Amino acid sequence: MAVKILIPAPLRRFTEDRATVEVEASTVGEALAKLDELYPGIRERICESDGRVRRFVSVFVNGKDIRSLQGIDTPLSEGDEVGIIPAMAGGQ
Repeated sequence: MAVKILIPAPLRRFTEDRATVEVEASTVGEALAKLDELYPGIRERICESDGRVRRFVSVFVNGKDIRSLQGIDTPLSEGDEVGIIPAMAGGQ
């Protein structure tokens, strides 16, 4: 099933400046793996080496944080949107 991954501006250098990427996937983990197949190196910016989403990155499915769902095992349905939100830090 096709799902849309929304790519944040800081990661678009990995996706040839694409703001959205469509992949066939049935879970969030599978979607991130497919994204990395298309754009090698992007997944390590989102996930730890053991597959967990990095502490300072949030991933949402249709606006719901996957941490409150089933994490990377969160199931996806046709047409779902997966949003990746890196934390912002800095300032005074």
